[in-house]
Amino acid sequence: MELSLPGTVNEVLPIEEASQLGYARRVAQRLAESVGLDETAAGRVALVTMELGTNLLKHADAGVLYLRAVPGRDCQGVEVLAVDRGPGFDLGICQVDGYSTRGTQGSGLGALQRQADVFDAYSEGRGSVVMARVYPRGGARDLPLGVMHQALEGETACGDGWHLVADGARLSVVLIDGLGHGEDAEHAARAGTRAFAQAPFDSPSMLFSEMNQAMTSTRGGAVALAQFEAGQGRLTFAGIGNIGVTLLGPGKARGLVSLPGIVGAQFRKVQSFDYPDIAGQLLVLFSDGLRSRWSLDDYPGLRFRHPAVIAAVLHRDFRRGRDDVTVMAIALEGLSD
Repeated sequence: MELSLPGTVNEVLPIEEASQLGYARRVAQRLAESVGLDETAAGRVALVTMELGTNLLKHADAGVLYLRAVPGRDCQGVEVLAVDRGPGFDLGICQVDGYSTRGTQGSGLGALQRQADVFDAYSEGRGSVVMARVYPRGGARDLPLGVMHQALEGETACGDGWHLVADGARLSVVLIDGLGHGEDAEHAARAGTRAFAQAPFDSPSMLFSEMNQAMTSTRGGAVALAQFEAGQGRLTFAGIGNIGVTLLGPGKARGLVSLPGIVGAQFRKVQSFDYPDIAGQLLVLFSDGLRSRWSLDDYPGLRFRHPAVIAAVLHRDFRRGRDDVTVMAIALEGLSD
């Protein structure tokens, strides 16, 4: 079965005082209902959102909730991410029911974990990220994909666009950064992702030709394209412009090479590169709204967390704050099982 996943922007809900929790719960419940979750599952989304928001105030005094619809392999669900810059906490202890760091009657993250179908967290001195995904009970198998996709603060349009297609043992993904930001940049990115979605497993040269034609009447943008064949353990990559792409394997990280130019305006050629024997590695793509000088080696154990947690940590600590930003983390083999 083919899964075609168009990019969706995260809902961003700052949590700085208790009065904001009710609004967050209502937004989460509406999102759950909009993706077709039944009353019970939507109630679990609302409960998870309230608990994560409350934990932000207890453990870090403030933080941010990020919400978005997440497609599993069989049905849609909702992801709630709680992100803070607090002192961090001992995850093992906090998962025990009855534990509280503030002298309150703690239910522990363990109780929250039971409400979620997928749960993961990472905490250290720079802060914490807690992720919960809710699907219909007995529903979707989760996709090991994490995306933080956010417009420049103050903008409603996001100039970054992404689209991912998984078909059995094959995966194809594109990330496009329309020049600048705002509606014109969004128009450019959407034109490119629509062209990609028509034939995502065509050769990179053919796809870039189609995307270039589709983006010619726009301001254009940077494009990164990756195709993975799980049966062969091989990744093919082609890029034009300044989108960062990193492959993370056991004990090493390597940046993938993009060529200069602007798709939809001017570039000299497209060259694809093959990377063999990458089964089990992590692929990270990011627009230039994220600083490029980061290393997961600075975060002990983060490499082994859910890709959604990895993307959220990178977004929290390395976004520039002056442009749209997208971070995608993909566990290659798990996504195409």
